[in-house]
Amino acid sequence: MKWTDTRQIAIALADKHEDIDPRTIRFTDLHRWVTELDGFSDSPERSGEKILEAIQMAWIEETE
Repeated sequence: MKWTDTRQIAIALADKHEDIDPRTIRFTDLHRWVTELDGFSDSPERSGEKILEAIQMAWIEETE
């Protein structure tokens, strides 16, 4: 997975962190959790606020 695979990342995060409300996470935690996902192979430095926001929104949609 790459940073641009927001839907895949959101699904993986929802599966791995079932007890977390994605509305309450900090971007620093979100960034770390994404880079720790199995199958994530992009550079940690390639992310930014817009990408993290997109992942968070996709994660929120996954949990609803």
